[in-house]
Amino acid sequence: MKKYVWIRIAAAALAAALACLCVGCGKKAETRSAQEIIEEMVVDYGTYGDEANDHITKLFGELKGVDKDAAGRWDRIMALWQSSGTGTHIHYDAPVERLPDTDELCFVVLGFQLAPDGSMREELIERLAVALRCASQYPQALIVCTGGGTASENESATEAGRMAEWLIENGVSADRVIVEDKSRTTAQNAIYTCDILAERYPQVKKLVIVSSDYHIATGTLLFGAEAILRAEKVGEETVEVVSNAAWKAPSGTLSRMFQAGALIELSGDAETAYEIYFDNYDIHELPPLE
Repeated sequence: MKKYVWIRIAAAALAAALACLCVGCGKKAETRSAQEIIEEMVVDYGTYGDEANDHITKLFGELKGVDKDAAGRWDRIMALWQSSGTGTHIHYDAPVERLPDTDELCFVVLGFQLAPDGSMREELIERLAVALRCASQYPQALIVCTGGGTASENESATEAGRMAEWLIENGVSADRVIVEDKSRTTAQNAIYTCDILAERYPQVKKLVIVSSDYHIATGTLLFGAEAILRAEKVGEETVEVVSNAAWKAPSGTLSRMFQAGALIELSGDAETAYEIYFDNYDIHELPPLE
């Protein structure tokens, strides 16, 4: 078990012990912050999955007492996580659902680390090939290319920039292509993409995640979670993930603990998230994070 998880478990046990002592001595236990409760809940599920549900239910009770609004949002996020982790139906090559062919629809193409010289690796090109088929199937929809600078020997190259160039060179109209080129993690893909859509494309209501098959559940989770967190009221999200389109990768996995780190990053604690990434990232070497 990862050192980080042991630390979290030990901290939780210590907090519980102190609470019992305070009850026994007649003193009021110190209230934990919402962030501390959320992180314990997320790490528990990342570590133990459904076996942690009873403890998570108790944590939700504690969270409601501290921040009712946060509890409502994270209740929805945890339900989404359990669903995306166990039953996301993956559509290969193109979404099969009948979706609106308007600019209400947006395909979000998730990036992949560039080669040192700034060129695209085969996996990213394969994701773009799927995106191109989606763009042809829905000619009125928008396409977001996501990903910042991950080329170790070419600071000017970005994943999103290279992706946008490829799509335009292959026939997609430039006015349909949106570039999000600041992100370094999938969580940042979600944050910065939602920023751009809210500010410049408020008509977008439906998202389709385009990536390698092993990345679809994580993308669905993070974009759905970001929509939940930024909604004005719980349950009133302005955008939703409605489908996906995937390239069938020959290998690759993303651990549930990696997803936990990404959710913690969405919650605002990047430092803890990066510790988890470096312990659990099992696809390719993560570029330096600041």
